[in-house]
Amino acid sequence: MVTSGLPRTAGELRRHGSGARHSVKDEVRRNLIGKLRAGEALFPGIIGYDDTVVPQLVNAILSRHNFILLGLRGQAKSRILRALVDLLDPQVPVVPGCEINDHPLHPICGACRARLAREGDALPVAWLPRAARYVEKLATPDVTIADIIGDIDPIKAARGGLQLSDELTVHYGLLPRANRGVFAINELPDLAGKIQVGLFNILQEGDVQIKGYPVRLPLDVMMVFTANPEDYTARGKIITPLKDRIGSEIRTHYPTARQHGLAITKQEAWLERAGEHELEIPVYVREVVEEVAFQARQEKKIDKRSGVSQRLPITCLENAVSNAERRAILSGESLAVPRITDIYAALPSITGKFELEYEGELRGADNVARELIRSAVANVFSGTLEGVDARQVIDWFDIGGTLQVSDTSPAADVITRARQVQGLVELAGRLLKKPKPSPPLLASAIDFVLEGLYAMKKISRSEDRGYHGAEPPRRSPRPEAAVVMDESVPIQGPGAKKKYYN
Repeated sequence: MVTSGLPRTAGELRRHGSGARHSVKDEVRRNLIGKLRAGEALFPGIIGYDDTVVPQLVNAILSRHNFILLGLRGQAKSRILRALVDLLDPQVPVVPGCEINDHPLHPICGACRARLAREGDALPVAWLPRAARYVEKLATPDVTIADIIGDIDPIKAARGGLQLSDELTVHYGLLPRANRGVFAINELPDLAGKIQVGLFNILQEGDVQIKGYPVRLPLDVMMVFTANPEDYTARGKIITPLKDRIGSEIRTHYPTARQHGLAITKQEAWLERAGEHELEIPVYVREVVEEVAFQARQEKKIDKRSGVSQRLPITCLENAVSNAERRAILSGESLAVPRITDIYAALPSITGKFELEYEGELRGADNVARELIRSAVANVFSGTLEGVDARQVIDWFDIGGTLQVSDTSPAADVITRARQVQGLVELAGRLLKKPKPSPPLLASAIDFVLEGLYAMKKISRSEDRGYHGAEPPRRSPRPEAAVVMDESVPIQGPGAKKKYYN
């Protein structure tokens, strides 16, 4: 924090001309307008909301609204709230030691008013940075009114010889300590109803009763909230008077396009590994990882009400890279390249990211996750190799050829085995579009082709990753499922009655 050249006393502050009092909502509005005029990014790192959520946020801020973000888990709600810090002034003057960040020339607490009257223009001035003006609280059922608003401190009363009803005996909670800043509450429905009453009362009327004593607190706070729509019925609800006092209700959403998801995952995943191995992630691996999340969000075996977080592709890619890193270490390779089989190895990072419906519970989380990966591979493979003829590879397997590989097989071993399959290595090379791809990269492309053909049901694969020709469909004696009455053919066998079936 740079304070050189800034006023150090109340008198200097008044003469400097920076002692004017502006509400925090006016401050945020002013800085937002400045960013809009300059064409600056309003919410850096927030991807996919430019045409949906961000315009609604801008309107809420320009309207000086308190607002709530409604959305499922993993939709960047908390990140958006924390980005509001960048819309605050770099620093503001405060009374040193004041618990509620009082303005030196316009204090609201009794202690600072008395101090200003006593010291006058000699009152010292401190400068509070913007980061210290953001207060966030996760709502839980055990939160009390004392945590949010405050409580009477009998020790203060005893030391000062004060009555308990004196304002100077109050120990302030989180909300008063966020004075002249942004106060955020995550998962608002989890907050008990009586706490929510305290919030809307102090928002609208500016006063609250603490232990039966009325305390006037004309706070200057911008209040923002987050909530999961399902929480209204699953765990709690937002009381109607508080909802009425929240100016804007803004809905968030998951990425609507794969490229948005890819950008988010690339931004958030930890992929810069400090080690002896270089890392190269093929585009198709990134796309399959992202497609797994898109498939999960429309899978009927998965509970759509709980959502599928964007953390799924982030942790899945991290795990897939780690499996490739482990293989490179064991194989003595200098380059680590993830394969599609590494995504299957990343099942532990997938199964915990969704809630199953009854049908999914019967199938099991691991089986559902494998089905998602297979569907994702099929989608990406069909788009990547559209118009490419893989008939030669498929025919080789159909005439009885088999190929055994493993996610731990070194790149050279995979390539050697793949050369047995007519056209496989050449097809993988066309996929990479590189004149001389490195062995780990070529092995990854071979794995993608094999898994793609398996996902498209062109070839089959055993659990131990043995690839072979597609199994012919089983033919039933009669294609019809129903039993048809026919008196022309008698039932044979003991105990046969005078009924005939075909």
